[in-house]
This record gives sequence, C-alpha cells and structure tokens, in this order.
Amino acid sequence: MHSIPPKPENPLHLRSEKLTLGCPILDALLGGGIPCGSVTELVGESGAGKTQLCLQLLLCALLPPSRGGFSSPSLYIYSEPPFPLRRLLRLSLPSLPPHPLDHVFVRPAHSPDDLLSLLSQLPDSLPVRLIIIDSIAALFRSEFDNTPRDLKRRSSLFFEIAARLKERARKLGAAVVVTNHVVDVVEAECGGSRCLFSSGRRVVPALGLAWSHCVNTRVFLTSSEGMARSSNGEECATRTRRMHVVFSPHLPESSCEFAIVGQGVLGVG
Repeated sequence: MHSIPPKPENPLHLRSEKLTLGCPILDALLGGGIPCGSVTELVGESGAGKTQLCLQLLLCALLPPSRGGFSSPSLYIYSEPPFPLRRLLRLSLPSLPPHPLDHVFVRPAHSPDDLLSLLSQLPDSLPVRLIIIDSIAALFRSEFDNTPRDLKRRSSLFFEIAARLKERARKLGAAVVVTNHVVDVVEAECGGSRCLFSSGRRVVPALGLAWSHCVNTRVFLTSSEGMARSSNGEECATRTRRMHVVFSPHLPESSCEFAIVGQGVLGVG
C-alpha cells in the first residue's frame, strides 16, 4: 500500500509573519514585531528615534527565523543624506552572520519619481524581505505647490508608491517600514487626522489624510523632557520616550516607554 506524499508547503508559510524589533518589550507592543505583507509607518519629530529603530531592524532581519528574523538581506532607501553608517556599525545583536553589512543594500532617493523607478527595478529574484524608506515625507518636501493640480498629483503618487510597496510585500512576504515627520497643528481642530502630542506640542503626521490611507499600521514615537531629583537631592533633566500604536488592523491602541542606548533601542518595562 502506497502512502500519499505530503503536499509541498508554500515557502512563504514557513517564514516568520513578524520581524522582531530586537527587544521583547517592543515586540509585545506590536503583537510579535513588524508585520509582513503590509506597510508600517514610524512617525515622530526629529530626534524621536525613527532612524535608530530602522537601523536596528536592518540587523534584526539578518537573524535566523528562530530568533524572529528572516536570514535574508534588507534594502534601506534614504532621502535625507548622509546614511548613518557609523551608528549602524555601533549596533550589535547576537547571532548575526559574519560581515552583516554585506547583506544590507543602501540606495538614495531624491524624489517620488526616483523612488518609483528604484522600486520598479527591483527584481523578484532579489531575496529582500525588509524594505525601509527613511523618510517618505522628505521626498515630497519641495516637489509640490499647494494648488489643486499639484495636490491631486501628489495623492496619485502616494497611492502608486503604496501599491508598489504592498505588492512587493505580498509577493515576498516582506516587511515594509517607512518613516514620516510631524507638523505642528495651528488650527483649533486637527481636521481628518487625530491630534498627537510630542514635546508638549500638538502635532499631526506630515503628508495629510491621503497618505494615512496608504499605510496599514502607524506607530508614533514621542520624546519629552522633564525634571527629576537625583539621589543626592539635585534636580536634573530627563528625557522620556514612548512608542504608541495609533492604528493597526490587528492591534489595539497601546504604548510603552523605550530608551535609546549604546547597543540600540530597548523597551523600558
């Protein structure tokens, strides 16, 4: 009697559905890590820790699946030079392969058309399972005027870029991470976007409501200064950083404190 051979498994089903952030506390906040097959946005003011976290993710992607990684290369697209190579070299994670930077592809993009061209030239055979764009807002900073024609073209580019990224994410089971800036709110209302607070200021993510429909998960990083009393009774300045899940198809709104230290970005619990 012949046994029925098992059905071949889809390789994508064997891959991790989440990419670890390199810290159990941060992974727990995001339900296991950065989701694959979709676009995750890290939004925050300058110095909030967006780029630091992106660099850490580059190394996390090189970890074996048993440690929450992909064992595959990553692509880092930067729009605000220079690329922070020195900081990346200082980060360290256990179980990394020899010469980890050999597995990180770095490309500049200076405009939305640059980004679309780069994405269209990526062959499906390139085993990149993490794509980072740092930052999406900088690509649109000086390209468009506040006219109906330019705003329509800008929205069209938003959706085209998002469609390319999501298609790539679905095909390869990749995680896509983009960073975004915030802008101060001067009106009494926040319009269609939810008001957020950072450094005592009311802010909203840059690029408006049209772009917010292009991302699946939005994570807001805040940084605020305060005063604390040391053990000898002297007051000293402190900085508190928090990571907030603003919206996600699979997570509730929640937050945790984190710190940026020599070895990387770590949750505080």
